[in-house]
Amino acid sequence: MDGHEVNIRTQRLFKAFRGDKKEVVALKDFALDVDEGEFVCLLGPSGCGKTTVLRIIAGLETKSDGQVVVSGEEVTGAGPNRGVVFQEFALFPWRTVKKNIEFGLEMKNLPLAEREAVSSRYIDLVNLEGFEDAHPQQLSGGMKQRVGIARALANDPAVLLMDEPFGALDAQTRNLMQKELLRIWAATKKTILFVTHSVDEAVYLADRIVVMTARPGKVKQVIPVGLPRPRDRTSAEFISIRGEVLEVLEEEFEKTMMRELSKTVVEHKT
Repeated sequence: MDGHEVNIRTQRLFKAFRGDKKEVVALKDFALDVDEGEFVCLLGPSGCGKTTVLRIIAGLETKSDGQVVVSGEEVTGAGPNRGVVFQEFALFPWRTVKKNIEFGLEMKNLPLAEREAVSSRYIDLVNLEGFEDAHPQQLSGGMKQRVGIARALANDPAVLLMDEPFGALDAQTRNLMQKELLRIWAATKKTILFVTHSVDEAVYLADRIVVMTARPGKVKQVIPVGLPRPRDRTSAEFISIRGEVLEVLEEEFEKTMMRELSKTVVEHKT
């Protein structure tokens, strides 16, 4: 995206987890730049480190080595310039929609009038007017995720980090939420890094799709999606890009399967 500043930069990112018997390397030499206002999707086989990348950028997981910079500042922990939306709705069941959205603002000790103005703005943005005083158990899955998105945006982060936010939704609701997210993204112009397992979802949403290798995860290939929005999932161009992504992924899925098979054989022998 020419003319835009880099908003997320990871260089030589390395992450190892220490288990009881051995060290597991989750990420090795992971490097990625995401431009301001860009929508990037991370794809890869299970266990490749997609969520680990997101959590390190969010400051919720410590890196073993490398560098992570967001909006020109090195990441050393969680911070207000990054909003996070998880697959689990993670709403406070005892708080209303309005109060869930205002939670981060309360932590900042913002005055009541300012909190209410901000929550009202984002309730309108995510189309939850009339549900301000509802509790999470009264909402559908899609509505709960809208509250989560509104809560993340209410703190006005530079970057929105989304970890399979629609993974628990049924297919129809998921498609609707994808459209909603693109509408919200167009309105807020936030930088979005979005983890998904769905190739279709990535092609529908992203400016660029970043395909990761099997563990240890690093960038295997970056595929631009130069289709105008809204995108037609049945168009020849859409299907062609989806096929290209699937072809790149297939090699990594095979590596993952072979590793699991080898592990099973070794365990059986011992």
